[in-house]
Amino acid sequence: MTATAVVGAVLVGSAACGTVEQLTAGKRLDEAFDKLASEKSISFELDLDTDAQSLKALDASMDPEPGEEMTDEVADLLSGAKISVTVQSKKPIGESGEKDYVGMAMKISTEDGDLTEYRVIGDYAYIRSDVNALGKAMGFPVPSTKDLPPEAGGLKKVLEGEWVKINTKEMEKTTAEMGAEPGAAPEPEPTLDAEAQKQLLEALRETVAREVAFKTAGDEDGAEHITATAPFRTLVTEFLGEIRPLAKSLPPGMELPTDKDLKDAPNAKVTADFTLDDGELTEVSVDLAKLAENAKVKKLGLVVRMSEGHKPAAPAGATELDMEEILGGFGAAMMDDEAFLGDEEFPEDGALLDDSALLEGAA
Repeated sequence: MTATAVVGAVLVGSAACGTVEQLTAGKRLDEAFDKLASEKSISFELDLDTDAQSLKALDASMDPEPGEEMTDEVADLLSGAKISVTVQSKKPIGESGEKDYVGMAMKISTEDGDLTEYRVIGDYAYIRSDVNALGKAMGFPVPSTKDLPPEAGGLKKVLEGEWVKINTKEMEKTTAEMGAEPGAAPEPEPTLDAEAQKQLLEALRETVAREVAFKTAGDEDGAEHITATAPFRTLVTEFLGEIRPLAKSLPPGMELPTDKDLKDAPNAKVTADFTLDDGELTEVSVDLAKLAENAKVKKLGLVVRMSEGHKPAAPAGATELDMEEILGGFGAAMMDDEAFLGDEEFPEDGALLDDSALLEGAA
């Protein structure tokens, strides 16, 4: 999902650049995105270009509730994290729909090693994580493998950082059934129809053509840099104004912010820097520090580095988890049912125990 969203955002940018083809910079950028969209596999790395001090200052400016402030451990984790993503499709990426993607891989890593890795190949999702490192950074306790019941062998592999796999079709079926009325058909996933997608792209084209300024320059390494600059609040407000007539076509839960919601958003000019090497897009960087409107936020950027796409492969030796194990394994580790209920059993008719029964159970 993350990969698809990012690739979609990149290709939306490609469509937008077509409106400024009369400008040299816009035309070169458009051609670079065309090359990218013609590939059947794309790999890229996302890097949050920041430091722990800036992240903590940004968090403090949002007035978190007491006890919910960003910890040093989380700030260090986020400031050093990188996300590597690969997407593979049966068709060129620019022509692909959700059903055309046949493989995806995502990895989150730091200088100390890989934190978590996730792949989707065919009908299976493969996952492995450094659970202890994540638990330490996020401040939550990690159950010991000794706390798991004997039948939770797969979850033991999770805690040990080994590869596990889940049947995605089975997971979707179970998720759809949870909380549904008996016999009810699962609701279809919310999607945008083709016409609504086309209208959204056209709205973005028109907004970019009005509000974004493109420039081009070279550097000592021979690479070409193209910058796109626009005032943040104006760009977002104008774009949302263009798509408000499409609000009824958006999936449930996707409510658009109002102009009133955006009135306090920063209107500083934000610049995206695109690096082209021999006409191919190799890097995109955006400096977001001005949007923080906080002098203590010294460094806050996002960098996307493109690389040659490769085919995601299923890891060997992954242990399969079934849904019953996923839903019940950790619960059994975190709560001893016998200690919680004592020797008392619930009445067969499902009625709650009366006070005397509770007292007897406590005794």
